[in-house]
Amino acid sequence: MDVYETIKNIRASCDIYAEPNLVATIIDENYFMGTNNIGEIEGYGITKEDSYEEKFMKILKEENIFINFGMLAFIPMINECDIYSVNDETIKLTQEEFEENSDEKEVFFGIMIEKNSANYIIGTIDLCNCKVESSFRPIENTNSNLYKKLEEIINERIIS
Repeated sequence: MDVYETIKNIRASCDIYAEPNLVATIIDENYFMGTNNIGEIEGYGITKEDSYEEKFMKILKEENIFINFGMLAFIPMINECDIYSVNDETIKLTQEEFEENSDEKEVFFGIMIEKNSANYIIGTIDLCNCKVESSFRPIENTNSNLYKKLEEIINERIIS
């Protein structure tokens, strides 16, 4: 994965579901969320002249970073998941999939890129990161309908 081109690609089309300057969030080693305003972060060797993507890459050398690809809303009773991204979709989930992945609130989905690498994990973060317990939650690759659909959406937007 070309991380620089991927974040550039995401920012170019994310305004449907997220503010482009808030599309990435720092994730600590315990998966708790840090700031999501990459543009205003200081340190990490960042200069005023750096583009968003350059700042992102400098921070990635020392921190895990989550890139938001869209939002999930789970609908109880009918076991569906609405996916809001560049394209909106609804998928049917089994009862087991629904119980494993649903949340009573909306969540962002995307990838957490591991620091100083191009390795990533598909998962979700809390929609509001203002709570102390807000965190990244990996989604297990169990060949579920949800995982397959999220992987498909993500793969379409990652630049190799």
